[in-house]
Amino acid sequence: MRVGLISDTHGLLRPSVHRALAGVELILHAGDVCGELILPELESIAPVQAVMGNCDDWDPALARERWIDLAGLRTHLSHGHEVGAPTAARLVSEYPDAQCIIYGHTHRPDVKRLNGVLVVNPGAAGPRRFDLRPTVAVLTVRDGVGEVELIDLDD
Repeated sequence: MRVGLISDTHGLLRPSVHRALAGVELILHAGDVCGELILPELESIAPVQAVMGNCDDWDPALARERWIDLAGLRTHLSHGHEVGAPTAARLVSEYPDAQCIIYGHTHRPDVKRLNGVLVVNPGAAGPRRFDLRPTVAVLTVRDGVGEVELIDLDD
């Protein structure tokens, strides 16, 4: 199973997202969508599940958190701001039943394995901030094990 991971679009969906996430079966958006056209455009690539970030207005399409089974990988999706400044350790402590945790908020792409848990921040796909390149990720799950590829987006 191939899953597109995206976060912190802040109202901007770069055309390169379509190429980066082509062929995924599902897209998980880790919050700060910040635009009513973002999710429908992502839906043109694959089905989307999204959560609310600290910059999002209330929207019934955005849950506070989601638990998703990805081909046997028990996955938690949230923005991360609910734990303050999110780190892999804080998130693993907060969601001890997860085998994979996907979050955003920091705008910094990061992939870690901590105590057997895969913790992924796909980075920020929207407007450039903090002198960081815009990124997304693709999570490939085989036999309940996830591997992640971070993908730089064209400006």
